[in-house]
Amino acid sequence: MSAARVGVVTFPGTLDDQDAARAVRLAGAEAVSLWHGDHDLKGVDAVFLPGGFSYGDYLRCGAISRFAPLMEELIPAAKSGLPVLGTCNGFQILCEAHLLPGALTRNASLHYVCRDQRIKVESATTTWTSAFEPGQELVLPIKHGEGRYVASADTLEALEANGQVVFRYVGGNPNGSLNDIAGISNETGTIVGLMPHPEHAVEDLVGAPSTDGLGFFTSILKKLVNV
Repeated sequence: MSAARVGVVTFPGTLDDQDAARAVRLAGAEAVSLWHGDHDLKGVDAVFLPGGFSYGDYLRCGAISRFAPLMEELIPAAKSGLPVLGTCNGFQILCEAHLLPGALTRNASLHYVCRDQRIKVESATTTWTSAFEPGQELVLPIKHGEGRYVASADTLEALEANGQVVFRYVGGNPNGSLNDIAGISNETGTIVGLMPHPEHAVEDLVGAPSTDGLGFFTSILKKLVNV
């Protein structure tokens, strides 16, 4: 077992925290439970914001979670370099907290989408994607009703120019995201958000079409161990 400790945050309505913790353990790190109502990050080396319907998605997805007591600790820590990964609802929370630019809105089809989705790795230089190769295609599950990534024209131009588009949908855009964006990072690559669920594609036992998601967790483990 590595000495690396990855915090997994649970909000009311979070669904994927146990899957996230299992993925962290399978990669060889220690999963540390973090409760939304606490003011303690417990000295973790990285944080994973998993998917679900935090606070029932009232107001907007992630809008209430952004003000949770734990976020008062996480936001400044993330701005100071603490690695953070947000998937699905976690991505929405990162955008609401202004740790990532843009927003996630209703799918263009106005329907909930649940399927296996191909995405292309656009950047393998982030803290969470070093196990992949640029241009590599992954298959990960998606399950969301509000996953359409939108941003201003200036923000999109900056994301593209700075290499902050980390993943792009291929084989069909499931939600109408601008520029086929499936995931982005902050400028330093320590914070990554994406709509697909890598924590649901880490082992053959659960019937996932791939184990492509494990690379996210081996990436952060390699980074933390080498620091």
